[in-house]
Amino acid sequence: MLIARSVLLFAVAALFEIGGAWLVWQGVREQRGWVWIGAGVIALGLYGFVATLQPDADFGRILAAYGGVFVAGSLAWGMVVDGFRPDRFDLIGALVCLVGVGVIMYARRAGAA
Repeated sequence: MLIARSVLLFAVAALFEIGGAWLVWQGVREQRGWVWIGAGVIALGLYGFVATLQPDADFGRILAAYGGVFVAGSLAWGMVVDGFRPDRFDLIGALVCLVGVGVIMYARRAGAA
């Protein structure tokens, strides 16, 4: 159950961070204005909050693992929202990152029950 909760929290965090960054990008680069930028800043703040809900208490481990989620999530966001088409190297890289997330977060460690 803890792994499922952790994976769900990573997905929610990715939506907030990637969505927030996309909103800021739209506000600045696509000149959509301050409302988009403000919504992006709020979403980015929510990302920071959601990350604190992970069951593991080690900030460095959570943030490092989330980096892999961010890589894969950013490619997925680009596909869904912007029509980006990743090539095989993008997909291989994302898979490597997600394997890294699994190792960092869910590998059995010495002294674990």
